[in-house]
Amino acid sequence: MIATESLSKRFPKVTALDRLTVDIGPGVTGLVGANGAGKSTLIKILLGLSPATEGRAEVLGLDVATEGAAIRERVGYMPEHDCLPPDVSATEFVVHMARMSGLPPTAARERTADTLRHVGLYEERYRPIGGYSTGMKQRVKLAQALVHDPQLVFLDEPTNGLDPVGRDEMLGLIRRVHTDFGISVLVTSHLLGELERTCDHVVVVDGGKLLRASSTTDFTQTTTTLALEVTDTDTHPDGTRAVRDALHARGVTVQDGSGLPGAGHVLLLTVTAEETYDLVRDVIAELGLGLVRMEQRRHHIAEVFTTGDGQDERDEQRKEAVGHGG
Repeated sequence: MIATESLSKRFPKVTALDRLTVDIGPGVTGLVGANGAGKSTLIKILLGLSPATEGRAEVLGLDVATEGAAIRERVGYMPEHDCLPPDVSATEFVVHMARMSGLPPTAARERTADTLRHVGLYEERYRPIGGYSTGMKQRVKLAQALVHDPQLVFLDEPTNGLDPVGRDEMLGLIRRVHTDFGISVLVTSHLLGELERTCDHVVVVDGGKLLRASSTTDFTQTTTTLALEVTDTDTHPDGTRAVRDALHARGVTVQDGSGLPGAGHVLLLTVTAEETYDLVRDVIAELGLGLVRMEQRRHHIAEVFTTGDGQDERDEQRKEAVGHGG
């Protein structure tokens, strides 16, 4: 779907993309990086809206440098910034965008009605956009990106400004774009946890450079670390500590996992053999505690920023991105 080779974009004071080489196939692909990592710049180059300083790129087999108009006919684009006219309705706006994409009037109206229903806008679609909530505006932007039935859509930070419920609903819509309609998706985000739940593949960029590109399954493969969580009892009001002390007494090193992504008040220990599970079971049974969970921990995309290039986080933006990844 997308291929870049040594793609670079330099501005007078900053390098937005630095010799980026990556191939992106069908499905839902997440482009993740902190704010300023080069995500929006890459999308503008792929749409033929901004020239690269050097290197080359293709979208759907078309050269971004010479075939930008043909790419934009086949690709939908949901921009990050607020770009909606406040004095027209969602229906009027999306019909206009459908006509701009080449659909005849009747087809444009039919496609608009179907697409707005798909993104969850019903009676509201007849009201002026200026009175919409942030979540409704994001749905209109998604609808206009889909109305001309593209082969591929670029969604730039589609969950920006949404509350947790709104984010979950938008992520569900993005997933359905591919599963229900067969449209491939490139979605950017600095919220790492979103992409783990939504995407088939993930491309991680930082400072315009590629850190890693692989399937989400590869990113989140299981480790040899066992996550353990127990209930407290009257006998052991701090069940977690009781288990830790009992395992230590049997020579098992246990760590507190509360600071890791996806972990609550849990204990972490290394699985050295099948007997490790038996030992943990026996200790919990002897203490009379209840077992909440015992599972092998998975890697998280956030860990790429601290281990992917062997260095600690280099700036506050990356720390913010990792912190949002929960």
